[in-house]
Amino acid sequence: MNDQERIEVEAAAFRRLVDHLDNNKQVQNIELMLLADFCRNCLSKWYLAAATDRGIDLSDEEAREAVYKMPYSEWKENHQLPATDEQMAAFNAKRAAKSAK
Repeated sequence: MNDQERIEVEAAAFRRLVDHLDNNKQVQNIELMLLADFCRNCLSKWYLAAATDRGIDLSDEEAREAVYKMPYSEWKENHQLPATDEQMAAFNAKRAAKSAK
């Protein structure tokens, strides 16, 4: 695989991941953080960082829209549920364990 083919395959995989997340809106970001240590917000931040590294002017909101496929405020209003006490306790314990390393 040459560099251009690799870039195209990686881009296709990214688009498929974003589509998969979009098709599974019931999966909450807190659940992704607990299981995979990343969420849609992380993905949008990585997207923004990649654009910035290449000198592309992109706002945080534009990066989020690329991942959420809608304005973030709309996604939160229609799809985001409050984290449970158990989820927050698990998230805080995971974060504490990471910072203790």
